[in-house]
Amino acid sequence: MKIQQFEDKGLAHYSYAILSEDAREVVLIDPARDPQPYYDFAALNNARIVGVIETHPHADFVSSHLEIYHKTGATIYTHSLVGADYPHQAFDDGATIQLGKIKLKSLHTPGHSPDSISVVLEHEGKNKAVFTGDSLFIGDVGRPDLRENAGNVTAKREELARLMYRSTREKLMQLADDVIVYPAHGSGSLCGKALSDANSSTIGAEKLGNYALQPMSEDAFVKILTEDQPFIPKYFGYDVDLNKQGAPDLKSGIAGVKKLDKNYKPKEGSLIVDARNEKAFKKGHYKGAINIQNGGKFETWLGSIVGPEEKFYLIAESDTQLDDLISKAAKIGYELLIEGAFVLDGDADYTSSLIDVETFRKQQDGYTIVDIRNASEVKAGKFFEKAINIPLPELRERAGEIPTAKPIAVHCAGGYRSAAGSSIVEAALPTATVYDLSEAVNDFKKA
Repeated sequence: MKIQQFEDKGLAHYSYAILSEDAREVVLIDPARDPQPYYDFAALNNARIVGVIETHPHADFVSSHLEIYHKTGATIYTHSLVGADYPHQAFDDGATIQLGKIKLKSLHTPGHSPDSISVVLEHEGKNKAVFTGDSLFIGDVGRPDLRENAGNVTAKREELARLMYRSTREKLMQLADDVIVYPAHGSGSLCGKALSDANSSTIGAEKLGNYALQPMSEDAFVKILTEDQPFIPKYFGYDVDLNKQGAPDLKSGIAGVKKLDKNYKPKEGSLIVDARNEKAFKKGHYKGAINIQNGGKFETWLGSIVGPEEKFYLIAESDTQLDDLISKAAKIGYELLIEGAFVLDGDADYTSSLIDVETFRKQQDGYTIVDIRNASEVKAGKFFEKAINIPLPELRERAGEIPTAKPIAVHCAGGYRSAAGSSIVEAALPTATVYDLSEAVNDFKKA
């Protein structure tokens, strides 16, 4: 038996391949959008992929389950409550899959979603591991507020939190302490609020250290689980629906993106996502462009700022970067929204003002300071007492709330998000002077 964990650092996502070495068969759990690593794993082990298990319709990434079915003929397994539109076999509570000497058993563990399952791996008569999807993380459990308006079955967060209480106590915590826990996400995921950096644990360790598994009443659990959850990106409901349908094949999706001539000029009023570094952007960009810099979390911020009902143009610094950005957009199904993609290395009509940090330091009252961090970050401590807090995912809709009598200084926690934030404010308030505090914000953090 072999278990291979695959990690997508950008989305803090873990997927798995389970190999039966005697049967030379592989079952995948929660595969990412790109299926090639799983094909490579099967080929390397002279095995064939016979099954794909979806623990639930994911909100934060697009799965390749349907593409793998088309390529390999593997059976897709998921809970009947998903109401899946793709060919599948129901994998409801107690159902099993035999994989040589390995038995995979479904546990219905609702809480993150009504249709969530965990998968217990039994080998030679003993439970060895449990693949918990978004039900149980290392140090946390799945947030209960993503399925109020998305999916085949919807439920209020309080109702799902109560289901999570029972799923953890009556199902997962009943497994032996030495059973290994393999979650679908790690630290950095927005599917929970306190995920650990660890990529696996044990039931015993989680019972000792996971705040959500400590002795408490159901009401206390509901209160602690529903408070201080991170924001919900705009794309989450879109991905739930796309995963319920089954996404187009990755290569065809990417091939469908129209690549335009270098320095192409979209028509006035187009939504433009400019992923060049902030220095290049500030030297010259197109009117109204949003500067979501390429980086480790590009796809998350793209899907948090741009809604799934919007079409947009995508700008990069080079052809290589453009291909990388399109692939990142595809992880959340946003390649389908790209109106056109091109490289910009020529002159552009608009520039951004650069802040004089020393002047700002001495005359902070002369600026309207806008803090675009999330509410939970601000709750933990403000950098500037008089700052207005408008979280970045809400900024396009709420920029009009910002007073314009003074110059505006936009900041985040470390400098990455403020490039996007200042570009949004600049576009929304064309008569105002807008500055990006950028990495200089680190000099103002309170000890």
